[in-house]
Amino acid sequence: MATLEKRAYSLAQLTVLALAPPQIVAVAAQAGYSHAGIRLLPAAPGTTAYPLMDDAAQLRETLAVIRDTGVQVFDLEIIRINEHFRASDYAAFFEVGQRLGAQAVLVGCDDPDHARLGQSYAALCEAARPYGLTADLEFMPWTTVKNAAQVVAVLEAAGRPANAGILVDSIHFGRSHTTLADIRALPRPWLHYAQMCDAEAGTQFSDAQLIHTARCERLLPGEGTVDLPGLFGALPADIPVSVEIPHEVRAPQLGSLEWARQALAATRRLLEGTPA
Repeated sequence: MATLEKRAYSLAQLTVLALAPPQIVAVAAQAGYSHAGIRLLPAAPGTTAYPLMDDAAQLRETLAVIRDTGVQVFDLEIIRINEHFRASDYAAFFEVGQRLGAQAVLVGCDDPDHARLGQSYAALCEAARPYGLTADLEFMPWTTVKNAAQVVAVLEAAGRPANAGILVDSIHFGRSHTTLADIRALPRPWLHYAQMCDAEAGTQFSDAQLIHTARCERLLPGEGTVDLPGLFGALPADIPVSVEIPHEVRAPQLGSLEWARQALAATRRLLEGTPA
């Protein structure tokens, strides 16, 4: 990935999940982001996604807004690896990603067989590589890859593919058995971007509580107890940041644009010391 002169900020799809791809790119531009993320496949059955693979008109509209605003697409969501995973099923996903100019694919892990998971992940990396996409595994404490040590083990089992990556989401760092030493030990080539939000930190939560907060009730940076200064101090200083802060009450009250603006402003205050 090319070196960025200044830190890139991407508006994550989950922050404004109700916005279709053309709208999220437009709102990202208005709110001051350089990039946006697009959810092409659902995070769970029945949840919101925008399958541009099957919607040529919306894909054309999205590409037009990208051209008009200059906002780029950073990541695509979400490929989940389970026991039935076949990398060949995602050719259309990768083709659309290439047309959008995306850089990364967010990957979740649901296969409890870690040997098979490593093989599947290696196949995914191989399938994504011709399209210029990294495959960034996100550890989540309710999935089969719960912390940084486990995600490293998957990449090792996969043979460290050239386009392999680890996505560190601050809420999962704060709610898993992951230390700052674990983060500092991650090889720089595996770190393509990180996700920013805040929450109450701790490992006492049930899976249902973890999922609810992650999808519906994250906090702006500085409002919770996750060690965000420590985390982002342990990550590379220039790592692009995906601002992923869904809140099912506050976001609708403020509207998508204002919520996206507040999320970016709080992120920049924490990382850059930008005044309120």
